[in-house]
Amino acid sequence: MTEHTHFAPRTSKTEIELGTAFQPKFDADGLIACVVTDADDGTVLMVGYMNAEALRRTIDTGEAWYWSRSRQEYWKKGGTSGQVQSVVELLTDCDQDALVMKVRVAGNGATCHVGYRSCFYRKVVQGPDGEPALESTGAQRVYDPATVYGAG
Repeated sequence: MTEHTHFAPRTSKTEIELGTAFQPKFDADGLIACVVTDADDGTVLMVGYMNAEALRRTIDTGEAWYWSRSRQEYWKKGGTSGQVQSVVELLTDCDQDALVMKVRVAGNGATCHVGYRSCFYRKVVQGPDGEPALESTGAQRVYDPATVYGAG
């Protein structure tokens, strides 16, 4: 994919915090965290990571692209599942080192590869032994991942 979007170089603290130039700060691995929410009801759907090219692709296409840390490759959300994320709004924080992306999800409206609408379907609680444990939030699966991604 050709590079269309260019990011401004990082400049002064004042310009980064109060200016109008988009100067994203990528971490030591070249990534920036992106919290993804439903554009209509605000539900946190997932957290993904983008490198500069994934961020460019997202801005240029209006559809969410990420860098898969586990597979070490670009990943267009919905490429296999049909759960394409159309970007409604992309926000950056004051330091420009994190993103929030408001999206609308195509297909069955789910985001999680495990079958839930949101990847956040469990909460951390204190178990009977005092140790942290996970408990369901009560969310139900929206689809069977085996039918979308195959068994295995």
